Amino acid sequence: MSAQETQDKVEKALEEIRPFLVSDGGNIKLLSIEDKIVKVQLEGACSGCSVNQMTLKNGVEATIKKYAPEIEEVINVA
Repeated sequence: MSAQETQDKVEKALEEIRPFLVSDGGNIKLLSIEDKIVKVQLEGACSGCSVNQMTLKNGVEATIKKYAPEIEEVINVA
């Protein structure tokens, strides 16, 4: 699978997640995909939220892996 195909699948996953984050006053931005690791940045209210690691692992990472099973981990870069 090409890097572009993987990026397209990750972007599609983020589009599914984004409305939930926006409704809480936040957002998410894809920074990069390197060696099966997705780097994102939680923005707005999400960046300082006390449960953002849980959101990242249980929501964002799970959704991205559903679209792109080749991804091994999602990391929030502050």
